[in-house]
Amino acid sequence: MTPETYVPSHLLIAPLLIPIVAGALMLFYDDKLRKIKLGIGLAAIVALFFVSLELISRVKGDALGGGETIVATYLLGDWPVPIGIVLVVDRLSAMMVMLTTLIAAPALIYAAAGWQGKGQHFHTLFQLLLAGVIGAFLTGDLFNLFVFFEVMLAASYGLMLHGSGPERIKQGLHYIAINLAASLLFLIGAALAYGTTGTLNMADMSRVVPLLDPAQRMMFHAAAAFLGLAFLTKAAIWPLCFWLPSTYAAASPPAAASFAIMTKVGLYVLLRLATLLFGHDAGISAGFGGPVLILGGMATIAYGMFGVLGAQGVAIKGGYIALISSGTVLSAVGISLIGGGTEILSGALFYLIGSTVAISAYFLLAEPVGRGWEGKGEDDTQGPDPVAERWAPMMGTVEDETAPASDRTAPWSALGFSFALIAAILAGLPPFPGFIGKVAMLSGAFHDNTSASGAIPTILWVYAALLILSGFAVLVSLVRLGIRRFWASGKPPERMLALEIVPVFLILAMLVLQTVKAGPLLNYTHATALDLAAPAVYRNAVLSAPVVADSGGSH
Repeated sequence: MTPETYVPSHLLIAPLLIPIVAGALMLFYDDKLRKIKLGIGLAAIVALFFVSLELISRVKGDALGGGETIVATYLLGDWPVPIGIVLVVDRLSAMMVMLTTLIAAPALIYAAAGWQGKGQHFHTLFQLLLAGVIGAFLTGDLFNLFVFFEVMLAASYGLMLHGSGPERIKQGLHYIAINLAASLLFLIGAALAYGTTGTLNMADMSRVVPLLDPAQRMMFHAAAAFLGLAFLTKAAIWPLCFWLPSTYAAASPPAAASFAIMTKVGLYVLLRLATLLFGHDAGISAGFGGPVLILGGMATIAYGMFGVLGAQGVAIKGGYIALISSGTVLSAVGISLIGGGTEILSGALFYLIGSTVAISAYFLLAEPVGRGWEGKGEDDTQGPDPVAERWAPMMGTVEDETAPASDRTAPWSALGFSFALIAAILAGLPPFPGFIGKVAMLSGAFHDNTSASGAIPTILWVYAALLILSGFAVLVSLVRLGIRRFWASGKPPERMLALEIVPVFLILAMLVLQTVKAGPLLNYTHATALDLAAPAVYRNAVLSAPVVADSGGSH
């Protein structure tokens, strides 16, 4: 059965076109008309949600739970693979597009509380960020992966500096420098990979890798190392993660909440390339890089664990929790890559969904939780500072209009309730998704790697210990913070807008739904893990993508 039977061809490019068209449409309106731009942005996200829902329902097929694998392709310009540009949708990419959509809506609603007016072109940059992230999930070749990465990063540079202020400018400049260096490594790796294999199409590269001679293979491994450094920097593996906590803490809340998906873009690319290029059918290259992912991921968990215990600020704790999430998934990918089985990968994908959404909610909560308590308010970052004064003339004049879209307020207790629930979810307490994901990972890893004598590899015990201890560290850190803020602060509650808490309630509803629907969702991630373990299916689907002109049909 061909992919076109399940997925109408033009539907594949819709997730990419919707934010681009929305962002372009906003340019016709003056930036003071932010309510109109907000409406356009929300309409685009609603459209994205239904498109991604349709894609998931079609690529999962009728055999949910490990049956038929469906990979749909779309040839831009109708040039054949590997010459032309191809978009690819399978279970993994469809899931990541949906995850992006789910995070985008609450962040955009939160921005209506006033953050959309603390700088220029917030909504346009936000739509371009979505386009870059979704494009990275859908592209089938390294060249366009680089293009979409740069679109994503260019938009994130603007969002990182949104709201101005010395700390945001300082951290933003560090963020730009680090990502430019990572992009340079990406270019070097892509050039070496093309020089070795003669192609940038990931599926075609997967076909060539087993056929490389020893000299070419050594060069290809060097290329993979450069690419790995670039993506591991974006995925924030230790020690390349030093930039993330302070950068995300300095960003405005809606920007930081949307950045939660960006580290997962690096994880997605690592997972896609590792399973395609270094899967079990990659010859002697099979499993390349797996040990680095395992050890680096576990070091990242440990670093994030100590960081969240030592950090004092509310927002910066979210950055260290993001590191723990990233390290957990990286280690699981590494264990699966070296033959640890698909069950641990299935659990890691389930955990990735819940942790990403919960971290996004935490960054939305961090600003109102810390407001008036940490010695600075939301506008304190706009005070005079030598760094800001030095860079302000280059950034132009920012016309602020911080009036919220609605003045309706919410009770302080709603914030405390939301914070307690998010803390429990991030710590991995039952019955929430973090707990289910960790149990799925550990049970799968132990089941697939127990020898006939009943022995379990030591590395799995270390990994299990880190998962438990990191959850305990997050729980202790956030409970201490919650007690000091909500019970023992001795200060009257701060004014909080309904627009600041409604998005968090939306995310909590998503997480509750993930808990209730854990069974079907685990079936989906299980089928996704099986797909990734069988790269030939993806490879064959892409390389045999039909050209419309040859078939005489029409899209």
